[in-house]
Amino acid sequence: MKAAILVESKKPLTIADIDFPKKLEFGQVLVKIFYSGICGSQINEIDAAKEPDKFLPHLLGHEGSGVVEEIGGGVTTVKVGDHVVLHWRKSAGIESVVPKYTWNGKKLNAGRITTFNEKAIVSENRVTTIPPDFDMRKAPLFGCAVTTGFGIVNNDAKVKIGQSVLIFGVGGIGINVAQASSMVSAYPIVGIDIHKHKIDMGKKFGLTHGLTTNSKNLNKEIYSIIGEKGADITVDTTGNAKVIEQAYELTAPDGKTILAGVPKNKITIYSLPLHFKKILTGSHGGDSIPDIEIPRYIRLINKKKMTLDNMITDEFKFSEINDAIDLLRSGKAGRIVIKMN
Repeated sequence: MKAAILVESKKPLTIADIDFPKKLEFGQVLVKIFYSGICGSQINEIDAAKEPDKFLPHLLGHEGSGVVEEIGGGVTTVKVGDHVVLHWRKSAGIESVVPKYTWNGKKLNAGRITTFNEKAIVSENRVTTIPPDFDMRKAPLFGCAVTTGFGIVNNDAKVKIGQSVLIFGVGGIGINVAQASSMVSAYPIVGIDIHKHKIDMGKKFGLTHGLTTNSKNLNKEIYSIIGEKGADITVDTTGNAKVIEQAYELTAPDGKTILAGVPKNKITIYSLPLHFKKILTGSHGGDSIPDIEIPRYIRLINKKKMTLDNMITDEFKFSEINDAIDLLRSGKAGRIVIKMN
């Protein structure tokens, strides 16, 4: 069974056959992967952007869709034949041990979920069933981008009607922050990004205003939209320390700055407002609970109150996964999916 393996940091992935254990462990699920998404965090992992990789060689991917082919002992939340979303946030079910793959006779490291492989052994609590008629191509979006973006709005920020929302980084998470904010009648919803095409896409999903970072006086332009007090809710998805500092500065004295991105470098802020009503907090996947939230989102999509249409801009074959990674790294794409089988 083939997988895309990170053998060396900052190098293309190696597509090769890997060996599976003969038997599933307690709480494990074998899934045939139909589609895998690629998250920006995978680019950081491949490039060792945060720190040197201690686990080479290893498998990647944390958002996908597929069909259950086999279940291990104790598994009760899914059965053979179920269509599922694979997600990195924990859900109902057993937290199993990590799978014991080998490659060329040696240990191949992997977490409790990987999706850059034609088949994957995943922990029961990393899969959620979806209706068999739901589009498997779109389903990987539930693995990270949708659940994180909507979770930031609903669980972390608890955005209220009429609150202003400022979003730095209008990628997969950012456009879903915009969509969720629009659904709860936030206003204005302002997106900031390096790329104009991402601003244009964000406006299809709820942005009321958008600015690129090459604006002559960005902060002044932002204040002219959100008001001189600052934004009620500011979300950073970039993980850039300087951008985080800017986001915090632009947040109202009684507002919330929520960090979806993880900075490599230390940030410097004026902390006095934190002793009063200002809040600075990190988000861990929007504090989402996939098995509860994904069915809700599917219900909304079926009633046309929410959309995933046009969120995916590019699709690649599994053999082209390195081209897909290069495109995502360039910033020229929206969400990308890989057809695995």
